[in-house]
Amino acid sequence: MIYDSLRELLPASLARYVMHFESEIEVAVIEFAAGLPKAARVFDAGAGEGSYREHFHAQRYCGLDLGVGDGAWDYSKLDVLGDLTSLPFRDGTFDGTLNVVTLEHVREPARVIEELARVLTPDGRILIVAPHEWEEHQQPHDYFRYTRYGLRYLLERAGFREIQVEPVGGFFRLLSRRLLNALQFFPGPFVLVAAVFFAPPALLLPMLDVLDKKRNFTLGYICTARK
Repeated sequence: MIYDSLRELLPASLARYVMHFESEIEVAVIEFAAGLPKAARVFDAGAGEGSYREHFHAQRYCGLDLGVGDGAWDYSKLDVLGDLTSLPFRDGTFDGTLNVVTLEHVREPARVIEELARVLTPDGRILIVAPHEWEEHQQPHDYFRYTRYGLRYLLERAGFREIQVEPVGGFFRLLSRRLLNALQFFPGPFVLVAAVFFAPPALLLPMLDVLDKKRNFTLGYICTARK
């Protein structure tokens, strides 16, 4: 993917600037881990390759995934292969759970949120990251996009409280990302020519993001709540 190539080619600081959504997710996961006590039981619901495991060395981490999203991924390091709509855990098993860019890939999101609530202890914490304006990916397992109101409704319906839903960037960061998306349509050496036109505005546009106060145009949302 174009995003993976950018991460490899760009200096770390510039990659974080360009890949703002991914960078903010990483920060949110690190802060979530720091807010959990040592030896807390943490459930990564939709763990993929388990890329967030490294942030939970002080806790007891468990990663689960259905293992069908990306054929190129290595699911061998998962702790559990399973379905998020029917978790193989007792009530109150975990002190915290995270669900990162996974909710769009489940057919029954309300059922999944209810299951995540069920396996959390009372006062347990949840971190959810969900896309709003995003291209289709991991087809055909891509079903939904979420507004801040839809996410709040799902969390409230499952009994969560202290709900916070924060947009990750606004219109100009979204537009910047879409310009970078355009590079994937140019084959071979033509991508370098396209980059001359698309890369400069893509780098400048995020500076204007302060103009979007409401942030109704956003790539996605980071949500936290307590059971």
